[in-house]
Amino acid sequence: MKDFYDVVIVGGGHNGLVAAAYLAQSGLSTLIVEQQSHTGGAAVSERVFPGVDARLSRYSYLVSLLPDKIAADLGLNLELRSRAVASYTPVRRSGRDVGLMVERPEGAVTRDSFRALTGSDAEYEAWTDFYGAVGSLAEAVAPTLLEPLQTAADLRSRVDGALWDELIERPLGETIERRFADDTVRGVVATDGVIGTFAGLHDESLIQNRCFLYHLIGNGTGEWRVPVGGMGAVTDALAAAARRAGAALVTNAAVTAVEADGTRGSVTWLGGDGERSVDCSWVLSNVAPSTLAALRGQTGVAKPEGSQLKINLLLRHLPALKSGDDPARAFAGTFHIDEDYSQLETAYRSAAGGELPAVPPSEVYCHSLTDPSILSPELIASGHHTLTVFGVHFPARLFASDNDSARALATRRVLAGLESYLSEPLEDCIARDADGNLCIEAKTPYDIEESVGMPGGHIFHGDLQWPWATDPADAGRWGTETDVANLLICGSGARRGGAVSGLGGHNAAMTILTR
Repeated sequence: MKDFYDVVIVGGGHNGLVAAAYLAQSGLSTLIVEQQSHTGGAAVSERVFPGVDARLSRYSYLVSLLPDKIAADLGLNLELRSRAVASYTPVRRSGRDVGLMVERPEGAVTRDSFRALTGSDAEYEAWTDFYGAVGSLAEAVAPTLLEPLQTAADLRSRVDGALWDELIERPLGETIERRFADDTVRGVVATDGVIGTFAGLHDESLIQNRCFLYHLIGNGTGEWRVPVGGMGAVTDALAAAARRAGAALVTNAAVTAVEADGTRGSVTWLGGDGERSVDCSWVLSNVAPSTLAALRGQTGVAKPEGSQLKINLLLRHLPALKSGDDPARAFAGTFHIDEDYSQLETAYRSAAGGELPAVPPSEVYCHSLTDPSILSPELIASGHHTLTVFGVHFPARLFASDNDSARALATRRVLAGLESYLSEPLEDCIARDADGNLCIEAKTPYDIEESVGMPGGHIFHGDLQWPWATDPADAGRWGTETDVANLLICGSGARRGGAVSGLGGHNAAMTILTR
């Protein structure tokens, strides 16, 4: 440890590690200070259930927004594997149990599935037309994420103006309702606008549009991939890159104060050997903006509100489906549960009114179908699989009065929704840990805040922002700047933050290196 560093980074999540690696590679002395006993933040792999050798991606699940360029620049030893299926949505319609299957890449099976569900090819043609147009927008926006902020007018000039108006200027619900007729198809499209974002699809703030955009622009394709080894493999590779470049990483160090005056800064923390403080030229904050405000002694800064219920399970075997579809195919992509357009809106209205949704929309990911390495050989041989569930429209306010009771009720409702599409009891499929307990873990926004320090359990550290300059004065900046010249935001709270992307870390590093 030294008494002075060029850069001190508060928080050792993935963005802080990205920033540290870039800065240390450039010859700047760099220190990361992390409160937990390990780096990685919410992007970690953990053995959740006692006596069970299964490494679950406990909080963050998949990777899309991490640019391939960052992985190449930092020499990451990391494999991101494509899923065999994009999504599957079980539906009960006209007394029949069917499913909407979207392949990767899309082909005859997808077209036939749309026809079987809707009775014609119209919805499939609308689907391909819409996502073809969205792809052109993604191709235009994605390269700019690693560049200084551009103006909205400049980006609009590179894409179809009508599409820009549909997705950027008007509420997402209007576009979906105009382009699609089927309730289920509408819902599959709409879900990308409400993952971790509490909003109605016609919200005039357009926060749902921003969430939708971020879910579809990663690397210009929007594909969500599975990191081999789990999410922890991503942050382990980043930590190795930071150390290899010469950065210092300190864990078990709870930061208590941050100071910066434009030219000098200091960071103070409590560790095993008491209080310690170091001075620096730059301070980078990888914690949420509201947390940074508290560390600076500021008051009256509102805490964001997260909106999700995360459930982790280990299964003895994949459950059979009422539709008769092969569960190894159905669960290979994103498995949508009760996410029809009308169900999303009904759940939102219930939650906005202070009630847990009676039929909560959610989606399921089975990482072990794409990457069995997260399971021990014995579990693989016996047919075990992981399931991670993301419950939509569970804002923190619903758990405020009694987190434990509300968590239990919400979990029962989400799992009942999944079971309603199964031809066998879900409990019969769930493995048990060494103590004989069912391998189920649920995390509310309050649990996430307690575990990984995200205020309000907000997985994006706050509302997502448009990934361009909304104020002309910000054009040419990096979206990481604060009111103090040498204090930068490098985490998900940066303008182009959110999800496991490394964008905040890269752009904060570039703010320094290109000044």
